[in-house]
Amino acid sequence: MTDQLTFTTTLADETATAALMADLALLIGPGALITLTGDLGAGKTAAARAMIRYLADDAELEVPSPTFTLAQSYDLPSFPLVHADLYRISDASELEEIGLSPLPEATVVLIEWPERAGNALPHDRIDIALRHDASDGDTARSAEITGIGKARAVVARLKALREFLAEAGHTKSRRERMAGDASTRSYARLYKGERVFILMNSPKRPDGPAIYNGKPYSGAVHLAEDVRPFVAIAAALRARGISAPKINDADLDHGFLVTEDLGREGVIEGEPPQPIVERYEAATDLLAALHAQDVPSVLPLAPQVTYEVPTFDVDAMLIEIGLMLEWYLPDRGVQPSQVLRGEFLELWRELLEAPLAAKPTWVIRDYHSPNLLWLPARAGIARVGVIDFQDAVMGPPAYDVVSLAQDARIDVAAEIEQALRERYIAARQAASTEFDADEFSAHYAIMSAQRNTRLLGTFARLNRRDGKPHYLKHQPRIWDYLHRSLAHAALDPIRDWYAANVPPPIGVA
Repeated sequence: MTDQLTFTTTLADETATAALMADLALLIGPGALITLTGDLGAGKTAAARAMIRYLADDAELEVPSPTFTLAQSYDLPSFPLVHADLYRISDASELEEIGLSPLPEATVVLIEWPERAGNALPHDRIDIALRHDASDGDTARSAEITGIGKARAVVARLKALREFLAEAGHTKSRRERMAGDASTRSYARLYKGERVFILMNSPKRPDGPAIYNGKPYSGAVHLAEDVRPFVAIAAALRARGISAPKINDADLDHGFLVTEDLGREGVIEGEPPQPIVERYEAATDLLAALHAQDVPSVLPLAPQVTYEVPTFDVDAMLIEIGLMLEWYLPDRGVQPSQVLRGEFLELWRELLEAPLAAKPTWVIRDYHSPNLLWLPARAGIARVGVIDFQDAVMGPPAYDVVSLAQDARIDVAAEIEQALRERYIAARQAASTEFDADEFSAHYAIMSAQRNTRLLGTFARLNRRDGKPHYLKHQPRIWDYLHRSLAHAALDPIRDWYAANVPPPIGVA
C-alpha cells in the first residue's frame, strides 16, 4: 500500500473552502503539518485564514498574510498554530531563522509555498493543492488533498467525513467549532438554515499498552472503544423519557454522528461557577427515576445487532483507583512499595464488595455539570439533557449520585450535597418501601472515595502524560470530596491508610 492518499473536491466559493478547512480542523491535532500549494491567487491564504478562524472560534479574527513576516503565531484554544509563507525565502537554511527547522513541537503548522523549502520539511504531512476551476464559476477552485506518510490516515478519514456529510445533507451547512473534552472525540455545530445539529467525530480509541490484566487501560475499565455504545445508550435513555440527543445520521464504522443539538444552557452559573440548585435537583430526580426501574444490559443497536453494556466489576474499579498509586503519589514525592500497593488493593477489594452486590443499573459515570444541559421548554426530568454516556456500565446506583453531588469540575457545598443526597433517598423510598437509606448512604461514601481516588490519579496523568496542566486545579476540590466520604463509618477500614500514606495536593494544608 502506498504511503499517500489523494482525493479531489470542488470548492464553489469561500464558504465551501471554510467548510473543507473546518472539516480538516476537526480531525487534526498538535503536530500536524499542512502545506498549501498553488499559483498566486489560488486561495492558499484564504484556506489558511478559514482554518485559523474556525479553530479560534472567531469569524472576524484578523489573519494577515504572512508574506512579509514569514511566520505568524496564534495561541488557539486547542493548541498553538503557526502560519508561514515561504515565498520570500531563497534557501531552506532560512527555515531555522523563522523557527521552522525543526518545526515547533505540539503545534499545528500551515505553510504556503512549501516547495521553497526543498526537501527540508518532514515527510508526514497533508498537502492541499489549490487551483482555479473556471468551469464552475469565477470563484470556484479545485482542491487536491493528499495525505503523505502518517497523515495518510487523516486524509482517508477526511474523505469519509466529507462523504458522510454529503449523504446527510450537510455539504453546505456552516461549521462552528465546539470545545472538546479529555477524550479523542471532537465536535462541531452544523447550521442548516435555522436548524442546528451536532457533528460528533468519535474515532476508534487507539489501544494503549496492554499492562492491565493483558488489556489497555480503556479496555480494562470498560471505556467505549468506538461510537456504537453512544448510539445504543442514547436510544435506551430516550425510550425512558430521558433527554439524550436524537441520532439523525450515523456512520458506525468511521465513528461519525449527526445528532440533535440540546442547546447551550447548562446547570451552573456565576464566577466561579456554582450549582443552580433547581437544576441539580431535577438531575437528581432523573437518577432516582432511572434507578427505580429495571434496565437491561443488552440493548438494540441496529437491525439484528445488539450492544452489551459492560459490568463495572471489582477489577475495573481497582484499576481505576490504582491511578492514584501510579500517577498522583509519585507527583507528591511518594514511591509506593509493593507491600503498600498490596495493602491498598486488598483494603479496597473488601470495601467494594457491598456496593457491587447492590442491584445494578446503568451507570453513566461522568454525570456532572459539563455533560448536563438545561431544557426549560420540556417538563420534569426531561428538562435535563444528558450528552456524555458512551462509557456507561452496569453498576451501583450510588455512583452517579456521587458524580452529580460531588461535581468534579465545580465546588458543591457540603450542605447542597447533603440536600441532593437526601432528595434522592426520599424519591427512592417513595417509589419502593424496600429501599434501604442507610445501605445507600454507605455505598455512596464508598463510591465517593473510589471515584475521587481515581480522579486524583486521572488529573495527575492528564498533566504529566498528556500535557494538560489545567486539570490540576481540580485536585484540591477532589481532595475535599474524598475527605467528606472518608468520614463515613463505612470507610473505617481505610481511613488510617489514607492519613498515613496519601499527602494532600499542592496548595492544600
